[in-house]
Amino acid sequence: MAWFSFSIDPEQLKAVALAAVPKIVAAVAVFFLFWLVLRITQPALRSALRRAHFVDALIKLMVDGVYRGSMMFFGLVMAVSQLGVNVSAVLAGIGVVGIAVGFAAQETVANMIAGFLIFWDRPFTIGDFITTQSLYGEVREITLRTTRIRTNDNTYVVIPNKQIIGDTLINHSMYGETRVNIPIGIAYKEKVAEARQALLEAVKTVDGVIEQPPPDVVAESMGDSSVNLLVRVWIDDIAQERPIFFRVLEASKVALDQAGIEIPFPHLQLYVDDVRDPVWARAADLVGRPGS
Repeated sequence: MAWFSFSIDPEQLKAVALAAVPKIVAAVAVFFLFWLVLRITQPALRSALRRAHFVDALIKLMVDGVYRGSMMFFGLVMAVSQLGVNVSAVLAGIGVVGIAVGFAAQETVANMIAGFLIFWDRPFTIGDFITTQSLYGEVREITLRTTRIRTNDNTYVVIPNKQIIGDTLINHSMYGETRVNIPIGIAYKEKVAEARQALLEAVKTVDGVIEQPPPDVVAESMGDSSVNLLVRVWIDDIAQERPIFFRVLEASKVALDQAGIEIPFPHLQLYVDDVRDPVWARAADLVGRPGS
């Protein structure tokens, strides 16, 4: 068992330790320098981005995420290089792994890029009511990968940012006051002016409809079975858009009923000509021909 035995030379160990101390001190100093630069530059960078009107979520992502992570990574690499470690091979390996991960997570990367564009372009913010991907609801959270909305049915929907960027988006909250359009059909025999007067009187009593801009009623089109009117009212609380739509629709139906104005149901009229006389005349003509 002699081959298990070994001896430690104190002088040799001391020499190795003394040789390593300057490298360790240099590594710690380099890493501390990067950390110090980060602490000094972070507030300045954050203030510059705020002056450029970047949203807080994007500022946090760039300063506390990307910038801080990059500085710490490069500080660690430079510190390790002071210890005599060949970091070029490590960086090359990290690059190869990064490429492989990038190919494997293309959808995630695409959603993250789309999330960055949402933070940059700001088509909506938290609390806005939007329509996208045939969904209507309130924006509750925006992350780098997804946007989360709460629908009127109180369901929580998570939408990938890539789909939002690639689809038509309607922001119902962007300009404050919003117009709500309610379609109503009346019979062709009825007078539009009388229907308009009855509808305007009705919508004045609907809770949530503002006086300015004033509501109005216009003839939108001539349908197959009715003259199609559009009751247009304005609201200042976008969260009440759908409830007010239903309240105005109900009030319009009651007002037209009280005014004796018909709301027709779809119907089809058929006209049949009497063809008996032409048929008998044609038959008599055929019978009178020679050889018949």
